[in-house]
Amino acid sequence: MTAERVDRRLAAILAADVAGYSRLMGADEEGTLARLKAIRRVLIDPTIAAHRGRIFKTTGDGLLAEFASAVDAARSAVEIQRKMAQNADASNGAGIEFRIGIHVGDIIVDENDIFGDGVNIAARLEGIAEPGGVCISDDAHRQIRGKVDVGFDAMGPRVLKNIAEPMLAWRCQINTNVASAQPIKSSVETAEPPAVAGKPSIAVLPFVCFSEEREFKFLTEAMSEDLITMLARIPGFIVIARQSAFAYQGRSVDSRQIGRELGVRYIIEGSVRPVGRQLRVGTQLIEATTGAQLWADRFDGQAEDVLELQDQIVRAIASRIEPELVRAEVALIRRRRDANPDAWSCFRQGAGIISLKGWSEETLTEAAALLRQAVGLDDDFALARAQLALFLSLGARLGLVADGAAAVLEAREQAERAVAIEHDASEILGYAGCALAELGDVQRGTELLERAIDNDPSNAQAWVALGTAQCFLERMDTSGLEKLQHGMRLSPRDHRLGFWGTFYALALARNRQITEAHDEVRAACRRDPRFYVARVVLAVIAAGLGRKEEAVGALKEARRLRPRLSLDEIELLVGRRAALLGPFWTDASTSSQ
Repeated sequence: MTAERVDRRLAAILAADVAGYSRLMGADEEGTLARLKAIRRVLIDPTIAAHRGRIFKTTGDGLLAEFASAVDAARSAVEIQRKMAQNADASNGAGIEFRIGIHVGDIIVDENDIFGDGVNIAARLEGIAEPGGVCISDDAHRQIRGKVDVGFDAMGPRVLKNIAEPMLAWRCQINTNVASAQPIKSSVETAEPPAVAGKPSIAVLPFVCFSEEREFKFLTEAMSEDLITMLARIPGFIVIARQSAFAYQGRSVDSRQIGRELGVRYIIEGSVRPVGRQLRVGTQLIEATTGAQLWADRFDGQAEDVLELQDQIVRAIASRIEPELVRAEVALIRRRRDANPDAWSCFRQGAGIISLKGWSEETLTEAAALLRQAVGLDDDFALARAQLALFLSLGARLGLVADGAAAVLEAREQAERAVAIEHDASEILGYAGCALAELGDVQRGTELLERAIDNDPSNAQAWVALGTAQCFLERMDTSGLEKLQHGMRLSPRDHRLGFWGTFYALALARNRQITEAHDEVRAACRRDPRFYVARVVLAVIAAGLGRKEEAVGALKEARRLRPRLSLDEIELLVGRRAALLGPFWTDASTSSQ
């Protein structure tokens, strides 16, 4: 017998219901029903029909509608909610607010009814929408973006009832339009961290030190960093990178907000309270979605035994989150923490100065001097050497060093010396590997970067550097794009995202993904308002798309940030693509005066 043919098609599904319907009916059953019927007749049904939609199912307090276009569905939803808000004080709508969800997906048509995941997901999205709001899926957002007079806020990955995988969701800014709304966030800014869908995802926040002594402050910061490293080594865990977790240092932020912003399931907080040489470490594990404390404990020990304390803490955390991981061997990374405190102070200042002041000859010179001072105070300070190598190599790449040949030589020597001192530390391998790859030794750089990732899979910088190196080989390795993007997702609050995103955009352009490259470099400009290279890349890509006004504006901004910028320097940065900017250079020069 021949199987009966199933009628399938792609459609945009709009699901709507009344928020607090049971409460409204309990208070005034007849009045609520009369008002709801009036709203349907006067506002909702005509609006859906005007946007070429078809209502295929109604319930007591809700409805499901089908549209051939996601744009039509979104315009219909926004119009309904705006009119409901305008008429909120009128007697026909008092107390009634709708929640609306929209999804684009495959549906099954059976006579006059519709079934399938497309319908189910739209209904679940409606359930997480705010009263008076519209929530759309990421699939719908891709169809709607730039075509509807409304802005969007990323809600991150959301777990929907009876839907197997978490889904990215977006909230429509009902009361704003595109002109006044915040710029749409790029896919990398809002993409789901890979941890959420399956493996336990964790953010280790910087521990609080209840002491003003510098020694204990360094020790407390080191404990937080080492917990990140150790947890990342346990099979089955994904740990958000240090740069993003430490963005919350010194801030009082609700754990649920942190969970949403970082896309994690668990948050670890802690404190260190010294009494003489005795340490008391308090730690708690929080479920990010609810803010509930799942576990808390305290550990006592001597300052000299901090590594043993860390081992106890990480085993306790692992056993609480994933009992089967108790059997996994926790690889204890005994990073060197006996550096001279003055050397550490120089290192911290040198490592952070560029992120504070931006890239220029002056900031690079100042940073390099501080890092050389740190090495002078402690000859075996491998991390300072690796950071110095990275800065010098990038400075040579950007044309910010007076003697390029000398900078290249010093960078190579510092990178290899750092690895010789500490050949297993992921952070050092990542910086040194990136430096060597930038200097042209891609084979050696890749080897170090792969070791860095093996030793710490959450090392976002190493993933980005490895992906970048592969993207800019003579014959582009497109898997590098995935690695680069993965690294950016691992650290969604990283202060380096503007830098990383700029070169991700260049890599996308090299792979002829021009529209995506344009989106990413615009995001990079927003992330780092001081990074002139992002504006140069934006100008090149805009010129390639024929967007003269945008190209001139980006060049003008780049020259404002770096007055000495020249076409020769741009060619050093972006290669032959610099030729595209020739026709726009004079306009940018004139408009900047």
